Amino acid sequence: MKVIVVGGGHAGIEAACAAARMGADAILLTMHLETVAQMSCNPSIGGIAKGHLVREIDALGGVMARAADATGIHFKVLNRSKGPAVRATRSQNDKAAYRLFMKDFLENLPRLSLYQGLAAGIAVRNGRACGVRLEEGETLDADAVIVCSGTFLGGRIFIGSASYAAGRANEPPSRQLAKEIRGLGFEALRLKTGTPMRLHADSIDWSRFAPQPGDEPPPRFSMHTRRPLRNRVQCFLGRTPAEVGRIVRDHLHLSPLYSGTIQGIGPRYCPSIEDKIVKFPERQQHHFYLEPEGLRNKEIYVNGLSSSLPIEVQRLILAAIPGLDRARMMRPAYAIEYDAIQPTQLQASLESRLVANLFFAGQVNGTSGYEEAAGQGLMAGINAVLKIKGEAPFVLERQEAYIGVMVDDIVQRGVDEPYRLFTARAEYRLQLREDNAFERLGGHALRLGLVSRTDHDRQMRQLEKRRRVIRRLAATRARYGGRTETLFRILKRPGMTLAGLQELHGRELMKKATCSDASYIEACVKYEGYVAIQHKEVARMRKLQKAVIPEDLDFAKVEGLSTEIREKLAKARPLTLAEAARIPGVTPAALNAVSIHLVLKCRQ
Repeated sequence: MKVIVVGGGHAGIEAACAAARMGADAILLTMHLETVAQMSCNPSIGGIAKGHLVREIDALGGVMARAADATGIHFKVLNRSKGPAVRATRSQNDKAAYRLFMKDFLENLPRLSLYQGLAAGIAVRNGRACGVRLEEGETLDADAVIVCSGTFLGGRIFIGSASYAAGRANEPPSRQLAKEIRGLGFEALRLKTGTPMRLHADSIDWSRFAPQPGDEPPPRFSMHTRRPLRNRVQCFLGRTPAEVGRIVRDHLHLSPLYSGTIQGIGPRYCPSIEDKIVKFPERQQHHFYLEPEGLRNKEIYVNGLSSSLPIEVQRLILAAIPGLDRARMMRPAYAIEYDAIQPTQLQASLESRLVANLFFAGQVNGTSGYEEAAGQGLMAGINAVLKIKGEAPFVLERQEAYIGVMVDDIVQRGVDEPYRLFTARAEYRLQLREDNAFERLGGHALRLGLVSRTDHDRQMRQLEKRRRVIRRLAATRARYGGRTETLFRILKRPGMTLAGLQELHGRELMKKATCSDASYIEACVKYEGYVAIQHKEVARMRKLQKAVIPEDLDFAKVEGLSTEIREKLAKARPLTLAEAARIPGVTPAALNAVSIHLVLKCRQ
């Protein structure tokens, strides 16, 4: 049972690790062994919704959370003032240390081999992927192949009028593999992303920027992390003056984004400085963050100044910002355009609909971000092994995990720009919190062989401690606000926290409670009624999920559908009424029409 994973980025790592843990002989094929787990953009993990993904990956036996904790130098919880459902952990990481941690982890994982080579094509026999052809002339045989090629397929870098073929700066693209994938019949699209300049730390006047210290105590990502974490650096907040806007507007014709040179579609939610100036002309300032890339180097990542403008214009922008006016650029900002496949060509397992046993994961599926890539890689690795074994695919539902939301979004709706996950994309986000990732997914991980019984049982004991506290709150009464109520009811009050409740009660309710423990307990109590409503909605959707739509159903014969909805259903080919319900523009009346048609067809 052999699985080959093409690409040593975040998607490829999780795919290979999952396959190896499930008993397959996994080969992680990468262009350069030294750049496995390269953080080619910002060396950070987590953030809004992304932190949720990292916790879910960890609960399913993935490695990203462990690496983030082991190499983190600045930790923070975002949205701390908001409800537990949207709070998100973020770490700034030592770029070199992260890469070395991952390489060491991979080299020591049983059944996993690293191999340096350049993939030239997918070997296909009788409509099934059976290996990978290398540009060196060798063919590696496999029972399943997972393509995690990132931005390397037909990659091209742009800096002003200069452009050159590359997968990322100073690394060659994968042109032959891109050609071969198109030759297999896959619909490809061109997407674009970018990265900002890096500056020398000693050339920055730090007094001109606002310090952004990490949280104390630093929050952890992984349930496997035992040692206390430390904040080792500070990040800083800055704002561009109005002069930057003038410089960008004066040189906009030199940007390949606006000259028409770049055809790929860029990320809406992570715009370049050119996009910010053009799309938000009323704003005189735009904020950015200065974030160290490691403890042993001097590179500073300027988060918020992504650009494809010529280098001399990038220098003018820096010169116009107080505190960066003497900054020395170590690496220029650039944009990169690359091939992705339209993910509607994939099943929910991330297996191709065109070629059996061929899976895709990560940016090649039109997503952006390390965390989105890692979540897909994990699912592709699991499902590749299950496919080889002849077992049913493992598909997470939208109410189970943000991973389920992401995969469902891309395979059902497709992408027309780089996809980024947000908490707003999840209709059941009250029950998809960072603090309950293990409760939601730990059972799956144990069943699939992704975690050990020892690790699973240890987390179950911690979960039971939390549940005991909640039961104690319901059984203990106290006087508050002129009334005697249970601690459970008091904790429901706006502004009341577990720490405040313990102070009111006069004794500790949970020994050595972590931030995650407190978040879990508060959320279970405060969201109790809302979650009950969501459970009813989930039950309704499960009924729809059971209503299977035949793959050969002719929607033209379904009475009561508009031409537009018929075309949408015919293109998406939903397998259930629940999938049809998530297609934009498909109305409840249309679902009812399809349902009636299916009932009448069964009676014939």
